[in-house]
Amino acid sequence: MKKTKYIFVVGGVMSGVGKGITVASIGRILENHGIHASAVKIDPYINVDAGTMNPIEHGEVFVTDDGDETDQDIGNYERFLNSDIFSVNYMTTGRIYQNVIQKERSMAYKGRCVQVVPHIPLEVIDRIKTAAKKTKAEVMIIEIGGTVGEYENILFLEAARIMKLDDPDSVIFVLVSYLPIPGHLGEMKTKPTQHAARTLNNSGLQADIIIARGKEELDEPRREKLAFFCSLRSKDDIIPAPDVKNIYDIPDNFEKYNISKIIAKKLKLRLKEKDGSQWANFINKMRTADQKIKIAVIGKYFGTGNYTLSDSYISVIEAIKTASWYNGAKPELVWVDAEKYEKNAKLLKELSGFDAIVVPGGFGTRGVEGVILAIKYAREKKIPYLGLCYGMQLAAIEFARNVLGYKDAHTVECNPESSNIIIHVNPNQAKNIQEAKYGGTMRLGAYDCTLKRGSLVRKLYGADKISERHRHRFEFNNKYRAALDKAGLKIVGVNEESNLVEIVELKNHPFFVGSQFHPEFKSRPLVPHPLFMGLIKAAVGRKKR
Repeated sequence: MKKTKYIFVVGGVMSGVGKGITVASIGRILENHGIHASAVKIDPYINVDAGTMNPIEHGEVFVTDDGDETDQDIGNYERFLNSDIFSVNYMTTGRIYQNVIQKERSMAYKGRCVQVVPHIPLEVIDRIKTAAKKTKAEVMIIEIGGTVGEYENILFLEAARIMKLDDPDSVIFVLVSYLPIPGHLGEMKTKPTQHAARTLNNSGLQADIIIARGKEELDEPRREKLAFFCSLRSKDDIIPAPDVKNIYDIPDNFEKYNISKIIAKKLKLRLKEKDGSQWANFINKMRTADQKIKIAVIGKYFGTGNYTLSDSYISVIEAIKTASWYNGAKPELVWVDAEKYEKNAKLLKELSGFDAIVVPGGFGTRGVEGVILAIKYAREKKIPYLGLCYGMQLAAIEFARNVLGYKDAHTVECNPESSNIIIHVNPNQAKNIQEAKYGGTMRLGAYDCTLKRGSLVRKLYGADKISERHRHRFEFNNKYRAALDKAGLKIVGVNEESNLVEIVELKNHPFFVGSQFHPEFKSRPLVPHPLFMGLIKAAVGRKKR
């Protein structure tokens, strides 16, 4: 195996400038040139993983095949690279300290004094190199969360400094920094990025490439100015990165400035003849899709103050978009807060104007009755419906209430006193709940599912057995399995090992499917997910009718 090269991506000026998308885009560009790339995300918070954090505050919790609850950037890596990212590719300050302390307790340091430096940075380096080995990456791209100058990420920068010191020709640094255009001045200012570059210097590091983020494209005079004041060899090392309408355009934007050749020269890589035909085909579908469809996403992790935070469901959004483009459709996603239907059921009529309805995952009681009313409307009015995790569970509850007549049917999470608990606690989870163990204790990661022959989902997948990713603590109660199946809500996917229901679908409906798992986690631009493809195909059909 060739020696792995490393690209560290750090942020300047402010958070949210696009470090994760930069990592993913660089990885995609390298893959298009025949160089196998993978990515690591380092988050500076003390949480051991992202599983217990509020999605409104932090964004989506993305789940890997091996069951790690990670930052949403891992999802972007997987989508752009079209390959699996593992738990070893994700670390937090809490996880690193936890590992070091566990090693100290088990005498792995053989009685030596364990110190923040060098042992924390060395643990970081060990995980990066382990991830490179596991993924067989020729180039490993490492995103360091936060911005340079923050106390929280200084130990990660120290790990990067040590790696650069050990092998200078195998490590480079990319600074992603924001260039504001103050309204009263009307010109793009480079000074904040100059300060960010100097702050990086204070950690003993020098940026090799600067990604110049901004509302507009950085002009030539300012490229030259940045290169001079930030000690870069040439203005060519400054890559303008203006705002774009679609993140999938970013690799092409980077390549306009020959970023692949710049990286190859700095890391002494041999680029293969470019073969981005698959990616180019996807981009073409994205740009030419013109059949407008309107999709309602009904949930509750949307609002904070005056803002709507769609990051809570970013994988769902990207899965819908991708499947739409492959069906020649241009989706308009509308965020619908289910609580308004609880207050005024007459508002449900607005759903007739949608071509499809999606209910994503969630927890808790807020808005649940509104979601159930929306699901009933989709079932009765034959609007294509896809329920994900909680969306599948609530679909089963709605059916039990309004078709089977179990009026108090519910999930134990919302009403433990119900005489018809359709969704109950997984027996393996009862002890965790009792002991308040919520972090990393759900049914997580990939589980097999056997599909029923003759079912719609079997046709969509084109396989008898599939593997999908989970993140939930409550399960369908098999006590009600036969009754629902007989009445028309068919049990068409089961995990045979544990006899757990995984997929339901409704008879005599254009498309009504609920999955206990999260198919959005495995949907990628080059391989759109079968369930989303089925939903969008049905939505396009409804639109045409």
